[in-house]
Amino acid sequence: MNYITAGGVTVGLILLGYQLVSWWPGRKALMKDPVKHASKLLPFLLSWAYGCLTTLGVGGAVGWVSGAVLGLSNWLGDVALVWGVGESSGQLAAAKTFVPLSGPGTCLVLILTACFVAAVKKAGENEAGVLKRGAWCGITLGTSANVAGFAAMPLALAANWLGDQTYGAL
Repeated sequence: MNYITAGGVTVGLILLGYQLVSWWPGRKALMKDPVKHASKLLPFLLSWAYGCLTTLGVGGAVGWVSGAVLGLSNWLGDVALVWGVGESSGQLAAAKTFVPLSGPGTCLVLILTACFVAAVKKAGENEAGVLKRGAWCGITLGTSANVAGFAAMPLALAANWLGDQTYGAL
């Protein structure tokens, strides 16, 4: 099972904060056309959801990559906390119970992985960075016990349901 440390959560929140600050169009522009500006967050949110799904009991190469990214994020965050602000490292963030993906749900994650890779390859340099940041943020915050971690349960349930609907007809 994947676990997250306080440093890993910190990395995820840094990624989220960076994306929100980079996206923020200003109050006046947002009030003028909220749908246009809110839609610019959609690629980040979709890749965040994908990253979150990869941490929910997925094995194989996808699970290994997700686990490696989570482990690296934990390490980077812990080092930043120790050397940056003098916090102790290695503290586990509060444990969270999550709904693991079913067999059809993991099949859906494999399909989403192919779509994610294609989207990153097709996207320009800036857009690819947004997609990668979103997935990285989802991997780190998807296993946390905070509000972002609670999104993992409905995402897993939705992926399991969609997988059951897709593969149940076969």
